[in-house]
Amino acid sequence: MATLVTFHAHPDDESIAMGGVMAKAADEGHRVVLVVATRGEHGEVEDGFLPEGEALWERRVQETRASAAILGVARVEFLGYVDSGMIGTPENDLPESFWQADVDEAAARLAAILTEEHADILTIYDEDGNYGHPDHIQVHRVGLRAAEQAGTPRVYMNTINRNHIKRSFGELAEAGEEVPDDLDPEFLETLGVPEERITTTVDVRRWLDRKRASMAAHASQISETSFFLAMPPQRFESGFGQEWFIRCDAEPGLVETDLFDGLG
Repeated sequence: MATLVTFHAHPDDESIAMGGVMAKAADEGHRVVLVVATRGEHGEVEDGFLPEGEALWERRVQETRASAAILGVARVEFLGYVDSGMIGTPENDLPESFWQADVDEAAARLAAILTEEHADILTIYDEDGNYGHPDHIQVHRVGLRAAEQAGTPRVYMNTINRNHIKRSFGELAEAGEEVPDDLDPEFLETLGVPEERITTTVDVRRWLDRKRASMAAHASQISETSFFLAMPPQRFESGFGQEWFIRCDAEPGLVETDLFDGLG
């Protein structure tokens, strides 16, 4: 059995991006470790959701641990940086933000975990952080450097299949169903990567109930009435039944259906 370390920017990213792969790996006997760069301090939360005196980051840490338990994660670690907010916001410039972190220093924190865990696989995000979020871009940079420092043998960039998403939202529009206002055509053209770049597509339909439950565990950010969780089962399966990766050491023409292909 192998050890998978999956590196994410904020609480809830792990559920949305690759909750299916994490649950699948755990069920197959692999050790799954979740590392989160920030505690999501600058997420949005509805007025009155938190009791007086509770900070959002405290709730999001609790939600992450609940999500991890659902997915079968063996260990959860936070690197200790502060959420940088969306691109162009003042939070980007805070000295303690992840976006401002020294890449080598942050990588050393992650590399220590990779080394301690004897990690076989590390997952990060693609070069643009899947959709341009500064903390996601920093996960890519820090993760690549950490893998070098620790000698982690296999690195995957968790990404989004742009073509698949465009097809899915086209089907929604044709069916007269709601499409999020912020998913305009210009944004969709920058989301993730073209599918020809993808090396590894994992079918996670068997684990969709767990993935959905892990998303629901992040209730401060993903309510039951949100676009994600309000999807009918068929649409949820279409949108989230596959998870996509680019293997960093891939030979031309590589096609995989699992992150653990070829591992001893």
